Amino acid sequence: MAEALLEIVGLRKSYGALRVTDGVDLRVAAGTIHAVIGPNGAGKTTLIGQIFGAIRPDSGQIRLAGRDITGLSPHRRARLGLARSFQITSVLPEFSVLENVALAVQGSHGSAFRFVWPARSEAKWNGLALAGLERVGLAGRAGDLASALSHGEKRQLELAMALVAEPRAMLLDEPLAGAGPEEAARLIALLGGLRGSCAILLVEHDMDAVFQLADTISVLAQGRVIASGTPDAIRADPVVRAAYLGEDF
Repeated sequence: MAEALLEIVGLRKSYGALRVTDGVDLRVAAGTIHAVIGPNGAGKTTLIGQIFGAIRPDSGQIRLAGRDITGLSPHRRARLGLARSFQITSVLPEFSVLENVALAVQGSHGSAFRFVWPARSEAKWNGLALAGLERVGLAGRAGDLASALSHGEKRQLELAMALVAEPRAMLLDEPLAGAGPEEAARLIALLGGLRGSCAILLVEHDMDAVFQLADTISVLAQGRVIASGTPDAIRADPVVRAAYLGEDF
């Protein structure tokens, strides 16, 4: 088995009597896409929040490239190479597409976000930002306001904002949510093209996308991983079919 770049061991989080994550173990190898699927309420978004540091676990450990990051803030995790996207797009609509990515570049290089106006005019940031936009196919929209982008293009912009930090690992929380068929196809192709560049932990409800993209799939139900394996193994697993995929999948 390849060495894990991102490793989660025994992660637990409860709210009163409700166990949201209950001893979750995951290993994401460098350069692979590891999908986490499961029904609503399975604990997927809470898991992403714990890994990125927005939610403090009750117990367990999170390691990035062998380093224990469990007690670190989201900012420090980001500086160590962990990036994430959100279910709801988080771009700045009043800024241009290029400015959004330039601010992400500026932040990843340690500059405080209060220095917004220098980021707009700093050629170094803008050059790196444009390279990020080219990577996701948005270079032609660089001068447009982010508010003018379609939903799928905003997802592409978020990916550019994450990628310019050159992350070791990315946490993607439903990147295809709300995308139409053409936008989804474009995003699937884009995500597939990222394989090999960093480790990706993908939470997604679109099963067609999951089975196209994932090298490994883990199934979460009631806060626990009930199965983990290759797409073919998960597709054939009777426990998974009964709990989530359905017999006709």
